[in-house]
Amino acid sequence: MGSRGFWGRAREDPHWTVVIEADGTVHAAGDLQARVNQISRGLLALGLRPGDGLAALLPNGVAPLEVYLAALQSGWYFTPLNWHFTPPEIAYIVRDCEAKALFVADRFGDAGAAAADLAGLPASARFSYGPVPGFTPVEELRSGHPITDPPGRTSGTSMLYTSGTTGRPKGVRRRLTGQDPDDMAVTSNILLHFFGFTEGPAHAHLMTAPNYHAAGTIFGTGAVHLGHTLVCMDGWDAERALELTERFQITNTHMVPTQFKRMLALPWETRQRYDLSSMQWLLHGAAPCPPGIKQAMFEWWGPVLYEYYAATEGGGTMATPQDWLARPGTVGRTWPGSKIMIVGPDGQPCPPGEPGGVFMSVGPWPFAYKDDPVKTASSMRGNYFTVGDIGYLDEDGYLFLCDRKDDQIVSGGVNIYPAEVEAELIMHPQVADVAVFGIPDDEWGEQVKAVIQLAPGVVPSDELATVIVGSLEGRLAHLKWPKSVDFADQLPRDPNGKLMRRRLRDEYWRDYGRVI
Repeated sequence: MGSRGFWGRAREDPHWTVVIEADGTVHAAGDLQARVNQISRGLLALGLRPGDGLAALLPNGVAPLEVYLAALQSGWYFTPLNWHFTPPEIAYIVRDCEAKALFVADRFGDAGAAAADLAGLPASARFSYGPVPGFTPVEELRSGHPITDPPGRTSGTSMLYTSGTTGRPKGVRRRLTGQDPDDMAVTSNILLHFFGFTEGPAHAHLMTAPNYHAAGTIFGTGAVHLGHTLVCMDGWDAERALELTERFQITNTHMVPTQFKRMLALPWETRQRYDLSSMQWLLHGAAPCPPGIKQAMFEWWGPVLYEYYAATEGGGTMATPQDWLARPGTVGRTWPGSKIMIVGPDGQPCPPGEPGGVFMSVGPWPFAYKDDPVKTASSMRGNYFTVGDIGYLDEDGYLFLCDRKDDQIVSGGVNIYPAEVEAELIMHPQVADVAVFGIPDDEWGEQVKAVIQLAPGVVPSDELATVIVGSLEGRLAHLKWPKSVDFADQLPRDPNGKLMRRRLRDEYWRDYGRVI
């Protein structure tokens, strides 16, 4: 097969297994293409036009893929919704993305219906997978429409929402290109080719993240366009991921460091039970990976870990296994067409080795935060944008991240990066997750605080806290050690695996008039 994306491949091989759902249901490409075409035609008949929005509150599986593919061939913006959100939070995004159609799964029916009511969405714009009161079943939307390509095919795209660590989430919106969808499917896959992905049905992609995660949209759908089989997980389970990798001979996947930690926490005999030799590209990004965790993954999985640094807005850099092993901690060098600039507090570029704000070039598809020109302008510097990270470039142009600007601790005039401290604490065998941040200190301005989630079965105590902090001896300067430790049952992370330190930190700063 040539490089023709999903539609071209489905026309040539309608029996290709394109999706295997979490319950084992198998979907052939020809059947999926027929449903996608009917959904496109059904929505066109209701009056949707290029530039309109679709929103989806759907679990991993074939459903979000068929709605997304309908958008991609009809010139619509597709916005996947976080099913952990409350109805008001969902309603905000449904309104903001100007959805002309909302697709909801029956398991999320109550939240979806409440959100649709709050957003003022008419009954004619509500569609469901499974029974949801007040929603039209997708089967009825498709009914009576031909399974052939819809008229006027033109490329759509996703409009994903930032994680919203400050204020409400913002939609990252790009102009529609007007390209033929088959051509767009090929050009949009250039990122996967940078990692060395090859095409064809000999490959399978394990989807471990929720489909509202940017990586699920980009890498999962990208793998489908390359002719790979998409194997879906319905929720994360460390051993289940290993079992699926062996059973379906998974060749590529995307994970975040918290998933690495949970797999590494499995008993050694469990980890050795599965044959993982099919894996060729284990991609990770979205959150910093502690070097010790990544080294342990290399020792277990072999040289298959590819790291990247990018954002919903664009990017970025890539570190091959060889790059990282030669320069532990790097997130790599820029991929083709991308540029990185490190900017100091004076607004001037920083020399190699000096930390500053990380700015990435916008790239071929410029973005804007929807209806927020102020936020768009504040994130830009010429043709570069930033998401607030601090890092530095070495002499050879490899990027190393320190932390986010908002998370940096300044204690006695010294800059301390929480991610550096977390990367050491997480290596303690009794630590499952950890958050480090600054809290008020009348003498030093800020002091270092750690909140630790212990491994299952470990009982918290002051003595244990002392032992864990003491394990930093010889690995971190004492000024970086936590001055106090709290324990938590669960640490707040967003769907991308990013630690939401703000939720922990704010309570300590309220009396000081600083809530970031």
